[in-house]
Amino acid sequence: MRPRSVALVTRDPALYHDLAGFLRERRLPSVSLLPGDRIPDRVAVVLTSADERDLIDHPNVLAVTEGGDRRALGAAIAQALGPADPAEELVVGIDPGPRPGYAILSGGTFLGEGILEAPEAAGSLASQMRHRFPGRLLRFRVGTGDPPARNRIVNALVPRFRAVELVDENGTTPRGRRRPRDAVAARSIARTPGAPVRDPLVATFTPGEIANLQRLSREGSGGRVTISRSSADRVLRGEITLAEAVDQAISAGRHPAGNPPHGGRAREPL
Repeated sequence: MRPRSVALVTRDPALYHDLAGFLRERRLPSVSLLPGDRIPDRVAVVLTSADERDLIDHPNVLAVTEGGDRRALGAAIAQALGPADPAEELVVGIDPGPRPGYAILSGGTFLGEGILEAPEAAGSLASQMRHRFPGRLLRFRVGTGDPPARNRIVNALVPRFRAVELVDENGTTPRGRRRPRDAVAARSIARTPGAPVRDPLVATFTPGEIANLQRLSREGSGGRVTISRSSADRVLRGEITLAEAVDQAISAGRHPAGNPPHGGRAREPL
């Protein structure tokens, strides 16, 4: 059975504020104390500053710096708390995007989080979790934002996993961030039940999504090329990367719209 809590023991107000928010976001059971206070028996690990570490009498003390690597800290706490109930469901929240963020939730505790290199990597993550947690029930919750990436994530999961849900992302993205590049939104998605998905999603793309990729290809190539609509479609489907599409366009000798060779009329990419 998992020990019950984490103790936050420090007189440093900045560190306290930082770590209290960290523990609260992950819903980790915790108690706040000062150096010299008695630490309850239920505490499995103590978080404190490097300067205060020697003042604390406990077998498992982690010295933490303000603004340090919180993913490593989360993993260390999960290890200290011990294994969860083997019958407890694992929930993976995924915030869709070119490099999706993910967070793994067990009961009220987040066991880990990170960034995937591509939407299709959700399938590899799922396979790794099945291998690491044999016998555990797995549930995947995918945000509804960024439809092209969302569809690719879902389609990488549904052929092999039955418990896949789509979660409305309204309210899950932290204020002040247009598209978070970390797993902050993924934690909110993991906590939010969604609509079950049983079948692969049909990948259809809007003219605006196609045009946006063409714009990005112009910007990424310094105005040298604009990829075709068919190439943009392949990028959105995950068949090739944007960089590969740009390289192919350059190799094919395409020219940017508005700057045709020999003064000829600009041709709209196909």
